[in-house]
Amino acid sequence: MARVVRAGRLVAAVAAVALLGGAVVGCGSGEGEGRAVAVSEVPVRTSPIAARLAGLPAVVEGARIVVGKPDAPRTAQVLVDPKCGHCARFEEAGGESLLKLAVAGQVKIEYLLASFLDRDGASGSVDAVNALRASVDSGKFAEYHAAVFASQPKGRFTGELLLRIADRVPGLRGADFDAAVKGRKYEGWVAEAEQGFEATGAQGTPMVLVEGKAVGARDGSLFDAGAFARALKGVGIGA
Repeated sequence: MARVVRAGRLVAAVAAVALLGGAVVGCGSGEGEGRAVAVSEVPVRTSPIAARLAGLPAVVEGARIVVGKPDAPRTAQVLVDPKCGHCARFEEAGGESLLKLAVAGQVKIEYLLASFLDRDGASGSVDAVNALRASVDSGKFAEYHAAVFASQPKGRFTGELLLRIADRVPGLRGADFDAAVKGRKYEGWVAEAEQGFEATGAQGTPMVLVEGKAVGARDGSLFDAGAFARALKGVGIGA
């Protein structure tokens, strides 16, 4: 099986993502580690806008998962690792603002799903990205993506937990999806997605790129829904 994480990448993936009060905020090599916890101990949540996300299309294009209407006038890249705690904060704030704009047809979102925090299965990021890829086949990526980050465990992601999270997404569970999660059907694609993330030159997550330039990184607006919506307007995304 392909090993997604390289030791050098773990060292390089320092938190060089967002500056808040002079401190660097982002995910580095150690954050993905965690003990395995009982699935019953993990609160499973979903997005408050889950119903709006239900109709949002998603397709796989190479190493990316593209969410939104094909004729949307602008494109934003979102770089996240499922086990990154700062990514979960972003998804709850700036990420939700971006998804609302995608629902409105104002932007397409290209997700580059990293798994650099996964060292010998310590974080379960590979399992999570594999499950997220499988959700595209069922037409449920946007809803499931939101639920995965909202339910991020203190320990690692496991197949059992990922299936329990999928229970919160109507119509996602089924023989094909369950088999893909349990058997890591898309592990090769997970490696491709990690390579796509590395190709951007990013040294950590979360990050949002518009035309190759980071948005919301230095002012911390990634973690504030209203501020990030304004930052997006500054680069021509949103009314």
